[in-house]
Amino acid sequence: MSDLPDQTPKDDSVLFEANGVDPRLLEILICPATRQPLAYDRARHELVSKNARLAYPIRGGIPIMLEEEARDLDDTEGTAGGGEA
Repeated sequence: MSDLPDQTPKDDSVLFEANGVDPRLLEILICPATRQPLAYDRARHELVSKNARLAYPIRGGIPIMLEEEARDLDDTEGTAGGGEA
């Protein structure tokens, strides 16, 4: 037997997973630059602000909501498709 504690979540506290994002969290998170809602880009595992043209990474299940850590969207991103509202 292992002496390590069981790290399996016992409730719904895991809001970001490899296969998606909890919609409840998307309802409360906003872009720090524009104060507008974010969309989840499942393919890139990022939170996208179309108005700011920034994509905030999700690392280890934690959204990194810092502008200096965000990726700039190119001209083809942030205008159509790619994210979930």
